[in-house]
Amino acid sequence: APVRFLPAFDNAVLGYHDRTRIIDDAHRGLSVTGARVVLVDGRVAATWDVEGGTVLVSPLRRFSRAERDSVAEQGQALASFLSGGDSERVELVSR
Repeated sequence: APVRFLPAFDNAVLGYHDRTRIIDDAHRGLSVTGARVVLVDGRVAATWDVEGGTVLVSPLRRFSRAERDSVAEQGQALASFLSGGDSERVELVSR
């Protein structure tokens, strides 16, 4: 499954009693706290936010090089969309 950036309270992480198909038990609380999440291979793998036109991605696990590249590419597209084309900045930050 392609990388997807989901907004806060997205139905994909809220719509089912059993969310284990998309999110690990250790991170289940993210779904009800309003965290914006990043899906990698169809599973919650990071959270994201925007600050000063930059999409900040906080991984919940280590990414492979290919995953990191895919997250960065989709993050650039999101930054461009949110800024009206003024920014494509993405930063992976540690928690």
